[in-house]
Amino acid sequence: MEKPNSCILIIFGASGDLAHRKLIPALFDLQLQKLLPDNFGILGIGRTALSDESFRRKMESALDNAQLSKNADAEVKSNFLGKLFYTAIDTAAVDDYEKLAMRLDELNASLHTAGNYIYYLATPPSLYNTVAQNLAAVGLNRSPEGQGCKRIIIEKPFGYDLKTAVELNNSIHSIFDEKQIYRIDHYLGKETVQNLLVTRFSNGIFEPLWNRNYIHHVEITSSESIGVENRGGYYDHAGAMRDMIQNHLLQVASLVAMEPPAVIDADTIRNETLKVLQSIRPIKKEEVEKFVIRGQYTASKIKGVPVPGYREEAGVDPNSRTETFVALKFFIDNWRWSGVPFYIRSGKRLPTRVTEIVINFRTTPHALFPFAQGDQRNQLIIRIQPDEGILLKFGMKVPGAGFQAETVNMDFHYSDLSGVHLPDAYERLLLDAMLGDATLYSRGDAVEACWKFISPILEVWNENPDIKVYGYPAGSWGPENADALIDGLWGWRYPCKNLSDDGLYCEL
Repeated sequence: MEKPNSCILIIFGASGDLAHRKLIPALFDLQLQKLLPDNFGILGIGRTALSDESFRRKMESALDNAQLSKNADAEVKSNFLGKLFYTAIDTAAVDDYEKLAMRLDELNASLHTAGNYIYYLATPPSLYNTVAQNLAAVGLNRSPEGQGCKRIIIEKPFGYDLKTAVELNNSIHSIFDEKQIYRIDHYLGKETVQNLLVTRFSNGIFEPLWNRNYIHHVEITSSESIGVENRGGYYDHAGAMRDMIQNHLLQVASLVAMEPPAVIDADTIRNETLKVLQSIRPIKKEEVEKFVIRGQYTASKIKGVPVPGYREEAGVDPNSRTETFVALKFFIDNWRWSGVPFYIRSGKRLPTRVTEIVINFRTTPHALFPFAQGDQRNQLIIRIQPDEGILLKFGMKVPGAGFQAETVNMDFHYSDLSGVHLPDAYERLLLDAMLGDATLYSRGDAVEACWKFISPILEVWNENPDIKVYGYPAGSWGPENADALIDGLWGWRYPCKNLSDDGLYCEL
């Protein structure tokens, strides 16, 4: 695989949780695979006063916690830690950025990184614009002709609604060109999300069926078994709609529904996903209650252990109406998908942690054979996490006399591949940013298109307190009212931890 050009990765918020749990372990994994540039450095930025050595010790514990360094060669680990540096600044104070510029000049000269800088904003969203403005104030957003490149990676959430997203886009665009901006969505970095493109566009058996003539509906589920944990203060101002639907699952839906790209490159693929997002039929204000169900988990017992309700979590308003569960139905108004409903649900304190896409094919026009367990359902399940893989469900004859049929599974699990490394999402995305490949990053117009669909729903909820927030017991699959969204006898698929298991009573 091609190695990136020499560069320095500057992590704002380097003393925080994201750097400790995700970024540094992902970078070390790239080091183990020999995918980092030969001339490379990581500069941590934060308010906490740390020396280079104390920062390295802190990040060494991150590697130990991730169990990445357990079997790593001591020299490889030492070499990686030697690439880590730290500078303490007040990220909100423009004067401190002169100190940052001086440190980067020193590191650039010693590491021979040719002035290539990548800024990673692992900070609260309120600081995104501030950091960008302050970098520009000391000239760190541009490079003299032929003297290095500058890129900026921005974490979610990108805006709080359509208005703030547009404002942030306009402000960032006044400092960095769109080609310099990488809006990270770690869902798009997952191997199985990327494999969706290969499944569709490299196999002649799928693409001819991928349309309104053969698909009854599409279902996307992203569930978490945990509650809000220690993020109650943040989550109570965000909710499942902002945290998961807008940030992640609409982008996944756009990959499911996109037209075949002419070539596989960033602009072409992102042009096609944008067309999908722009084709989503707006939900009218008077139809929000019909097409969108929201809920909050309530206190219950999970495997005999009492768990608190959402309103009892630390940092949550006892009278909060913030949703911890959302299920919605929408349509994509174009030739391929006209009339095909898309269903998305996401929630916390559900039975298991799972993210998957379910393609539900239409049934045969005439049912010739009785099925042992209900109606025949041909489904293609693309499991994003955990137990990553693909499952196809189709009908087969039950052995013996007669023609009774039953649904059987044909599955592939990534875990069956021996000697193959399944990269973490941040590994892939960080490497792509270093390579200058923005395919798996969200573009500004796509972010705004997602907000354009979501913001009116949030406004209706805010303006109409009579719209219900349904309670659901922690450990269940959400409010029963969500079942009414799916027309007819189909119902939601109830996924299990193991890809090939189905049903309400499975091993979680």
